[in-house]
Amino acid sequence: MRISQILGKKGSGVITVRGSASVRSLLATLDEWNIGAVVVIGDGGGLEGIASERDVVRRLYSTGASILDGPISAIMTPVMHTCSPEDQIEGLRATMTEHRIRHLPVLDNGELVGIISIGDVVKSAIDELEAEREHLVQYIQH
Repeated sequence: MRISQILGKKGSGVITVRGSASVRSLLATLDEWNIGAVVVIGDGGGLEGIASERDVVRRLYSTGASILDGPISAIMTPVMHTCSPEDQIEGLRATMTEHRIRHLPVLDNGELVGIISIGDVVKSAIDELEAEREHLVQYIQH
């Protein structure tokens, strides 16, 4: 299965924030959209990182509440890995597991076209297993 198939089912909408915005505004965005992470873009529109609930919690613990009024860029995780719509989900599973990544931006010719979460990856694996099971049941019954 390709990443494009997952995006076709879930949609390609991506919530983005500016790295210069406050962590407090990040929390408002996460709450408003009921999501766990957003893509951080620079003032020039380029991909800078991902900011997640986990990033906020870890910095709150280590630094304190003062981070809430600081910039998102101070707490975000820089983007080290991305994928393309044509990538196979099997390779993505390995990358996400090996590097403990929960969200990956999807880029098509350098343009942000979606985001894949570990939940999307798990759902695709469950869907594939369910389809295999159905095929086996039909094969056995005929």
